[in-house]
Amino acid sequence: MTRISRPSRRSSQERQASLIQAATTLFAKKGFNGTTTKEIARAAGVSEALVFKHFPTKRALYAAILAEKVTVSELLGAIEESAKKRDDRRVFTLIASYRIRPGVDPTLLRLLLFSALEGHELSDMFFGKHHKVFYDHLAAYIHTRVEDGAFRQIDPLLAARAFIGMVVHHRLLHEIFGVPIDRPYDDTVSTYVDIFLQGLVAAPYASRARKLKTRI
Repeated sequence: MTRISRPSRRSSQERQASLIQAATTLFAKKGFNGTTTKEIARAAGVSEALVFKHFPTKRALYAAILAEKVTVSELLGAIEESAKKRDDRRVFTLIASYRIRPGVDPTLLRLLLFSALEGHELSDMFFGKHHKVFYDHLAAYIHTRVEDGAFRQIDPLLAARAFIGMVVHHRLLHEIFGVPIDRPYDDTVSTYVDIFLQGLVAAPYASRARKLKTRI
């Protein structure tokens, strides 16, 4: 007699991954407060009891999403290595490249916006893991370069916020508001880094050189 093979039950890790994926999608569409555990269970194809078995609270589920989605340790290591070499352009390029890299899942950005707009405590968790870490590292580096005399006297934290603000706004335009991307990725990153490190005003010596060339 031929036995009929039955699909094997999903492992505990597979079920957790399925729940995280379902919750991520729903949180990004409806917000933390607007999503119920019943909806998460339905989307993942499991019972609500199983959701609570793996994640006793929605907060625990949210924390699991951050742990899986927010992976910046390798990037921070590369930034630290470039910072030791005082490679200004590399430091800023690494951060800009990460923040606006092509093909990035917009879900995390939507989660951050929802949690902040809802005034939920989870916005602090998200901000600390996904944004503040960049502000802190970049501000520390800018402070070091000010002490070196390479950068002018400026508030390091405000400067860090200014740079990251540029690239985050870029993401908002394209990922949230759907503005078409009109420049190649590498060119966009390079332009933002140039604007920040060199500014918009032409250097005095360059201006004088142009005037002399015109006279000749």
